[in-house]
Amino acid sequence: MRRPTGRRMRLPETPAMPLSSIRILHQDPTFLVIDKPTLLLSVPGRADDNKDCLITRLQENGYPEALIVHRLDWETSGIILLARDADSHRELSRQFHDRETEKAYTALCWGQPALDSGSIDLPLRYDPPTKPRHVVDHELGKHALTFWRVLERHEQWCRVELTPVTGRSHQLRVHMLSIGHPLLGDRLYAHEAALAASPRLCLHASMLAFSHPATGERLRFECPAPF
Repeated sequence: MRRPTGRRMRLPETPAMPLSSIRILHQDPTFLVIDKPTLLLSVPGRADDNKDCLITRLQENGYPEALIVHRLDWETSGIILLARDADSHRELSRQFHDRETEKAYTALCWGQPALDSGSIDLPLRYDPPTKPRHVVDHELGKHALTFWRVLERHEQWCRVELTPVTGRSHQLRVHMLSIGHPLLGDRLYAHEAALAASPRLCLHASMLAFSHPATGERLRFECPAPF
């Protein structure tokens, strides 16, 4: 297994992606639902070479009012929600904070879980010596809960649905690692075989449900994984 280093992970240089490459799943006067590509930050990074991101591309290409409500990791693809005015941003952010949203992710994990479903309740914290990694820490970690179920079984890996109750950074990746089933293509947490099994991180935000910020109507959006 590769040993983590304490150096900041540098994002590889990629050509600028036109807005047409970012699929808009739904737009409403109060919000946008986007299918975020892999290898794209949700918001600008701190380093000068990490400024390209989803929110900037939207704001510079027809949606100057767009506001980030939540984030997906750089390598994670799938559904992300943006508000289009301050009141909607406030209400949608509240729903995420109060855990009134429903989220599901599709992932490919290494190996064969003994059961077909289960839950992982392990506290997590950021680990500065191995940044940007996170670790399980029963003393200093924050509560994190994930439900999982197997969708398909293959010879060396499984397709799983992951449902996070909390929203900790790297939660799904670290939780699956903690039960011995790292995600395929995960350059931070996978062992050599799982890393080599896919050219990308196999984690995709495939479902998001929330209440309309103006009308209160319950909405549900789905986006199949590209792997």
